[in-house]
Amino acid sequence: MRETAEEIGELQRLLDGSLSGSTAHLRSIVAERTITAEQLAGVLTGMCVLSLATVTAAGEPRVSAVDGHFLHGRWVFGTARTAAKARHLAARPAASVSHLRGEDLGVFVHGKVETVDLTAEPELLAYFKRFYGDDAFDWVNEVVYYRLHPHFMTVYAPDVAKLQ
Repeated sequence: MRETAEEIGELQRLLDGSLSGSTAHLRSIVAERTITAEQLAGVLTGMCVLSLATVTAAGEPRVSAVDGHFLHGRWVFGTARTAAKARHLAARPAASVSHLRGEDLGVFVHGKVETVDLTAEPELLAYFKRFYGDDAFDWVNEVVYYRLHPHFMTVYAPDVAKLQ
């Protein structure tokens, strides 16, 4: 877990606000089957495969997978600069991601991405180099990283003991 107490508090407010503002249907599924922000940050460690939804210029949805890293209460993910999803996000930064672990965990997030300049965030660059290897990519020219700033986030976790 890399989150500060302040980041955990912010994440908890987001989770609570998202659930309270959601539909009755979603609340009926999630309300008694969720976890706290602190528990979530403890579960989302390392690389988590995310399903990333973007939209084409014609308004058509596209879903693909990315390596997600939950850092400081936000998903951070990357892709090749030449990928279609990179073009979609550059033009239309609204995105949704989900992370699923069978029927034990579902994390659903809607928000907007910002492009991350890894040269301006040396701690983040160091994290990725430790994770993927120092020479895995041309970190400036080959890949682009994004941070998803959520306006909605909900978690389905019916049995927190299964996540430990």
